[in-house]
Amino acid sequence: MLSIESYEQWSQLIHEVNWFSIILRLLMAILCGGVIGMERGRKGRPAGFRTHILVCLGSALAILTNQYIVQFYNTGDPARLGAQVISGIGFLGAGTIIVTGRHQVKGLTTAAGLWASACMGLAIGIGFYEAAIITCVAIWFVSAALHRLDNYVLSKSKIVELYVEFGAIGDISVFISKLRAQNIRVTEMEITKSSNASDAQVAAVMLLRSNVKRDHAEMLAIASDVQGVKFVEAI
Repeated sequence: MLSIESYEQWSQLIHEVNWFSIILRLLMAILCGGVIGMERGRKGRPAGFRTHILVCLGSALAILTNQYIVQFYNTGDPARLGAQVISGIGFLGAGTIIVTGRHQVKGLTTAAGLWASACMGLAIGIGFYEAAIITCVAIWFVSAALHRLDNYVLSKSKIVELYVEFGAIGDISVFISKLRAQNIRVTEMEITKSSNASDAQVAAVMLLRSNVKRDHAEMLAIASDVQGVKFVEAI
């Protein structure tokens, strides 16, 4: 069992800038970034395994370099490079966010994951190991475990957004009337250009609200069964 003196020596060794702490922190950044990136890559997200490792590793190196400057040159702000990483990673995250032709926003979770991975890398690089490990577990839990809960909650919501393509412009009024008969209201609608079915003349992005309890699969089935509908998709 380690004595108090041995513990203090060990703690000083891993918190100062030396060969051992440098290797430890960079390897830890690769491991923690890889854990998060592997989960995102498994779901086919644009920023996956290698991207998260590089973000976490680069952040750790940046703050580690800052600590080296302060420790060996006795100058500079120990948090300066870390602040630049936090603001700069926003540009990388913004590149993963896209708005599709159906007005669907994708990539927000990936962008948030990259930002969180960068912050985790900063904690590793400065030697805040405890927070980094806890954060790694928390990010993984939110990305993996809560993803299913989020999908379940959304599927049970009385509100669903649909992209619908019609054979003719007059089919939209028929569609709305049929939904009203099923206690479903169209609360918002935006007419857009058809991008899928070749025989569709017009498309619309609609926000539907059911007055009775229904899951999204049932509402999607009702919308698909209306005459004149060529294509329907939940977004």
